[in-house]
Amino acid sequence: MNSALLKLLHLTDPTLPIGGFSHSAGLETYVQQHKVKDAVTAKDFVVQMLSNNIHYTDAAFVSLVYNAAIENNLSQIISLDNECTAVKLPEEMRQASIKMGKRLLKIFQPVKQEDLLNQYSAALRNSATNGNYCIVFGLIAALMKIEKKEALTGFYYNAAVGFVTNSVKLVPLSQQSGQEILFSLHELINELSIKNLNPDKELIGLCCSGFDIKSMQHERLYSRLYMS
Repeated sequence: MNSALLKLLHLTDPTLPIGGFSHSAGLETYVQQHKVKDAVTAKDFVVQMLSNNIHYTDAAFVSLVYNAAIENNLSQIISLDNECTAVKLPEEMRQASIKMGKRLLKIFQPVKQEDLLNQYSAALRNSATNGNYCIVFGLIAALMKIEKKEALTGFYYNAAVGFVTNSVKLVPLSQQSGQEILFSLHELINELSIKNLNPDKELIGLCCSGFDIKSMQHERLYSRLYMS
């Protein structure tokens, strides 16, 4: 068994206790406004979120932080962390990203004693950085010597599983419909992972404003199952 594969499976496990399933990334707003209402519209939401939001934000940061970690460049990682916070306009999304990142770090730092990881953790304790989930993910993936392409694939798949699981609960959809959506995303996830191997820094933050607006509206929904 490839040890890197085991590390990747652990890092991307959707059941990690970091609070991922407490957040819908604005999906709950789309459902309450009847814009996501069946398997077709749920798949469209996931596809658009992966290709027009995460591709230009979180996944790009995973790739860039991975490079910085290989170069042992803590200052670059902190700079990317601050930029990641800046491009997350909805307050709930910033809070979700930071909470999940801190919890991910709390899980892996004690068992992965690396100088760079300890230095980053110290910077976080001193409020010199923020601890966004994608930043911590990219850092840990590099230090665990997971190939970047595989790390990006796992990152995208983890995000897709979260969106599909939340769609099954919120729309609602059948479990079979959810799995069919996941199967249909395999090629897209592979394509996006390859594109993110060398992301264009000038395109960081390029995303659909509709996602941000729905996330902001989520803060004022009459009833909510999710924190974002």
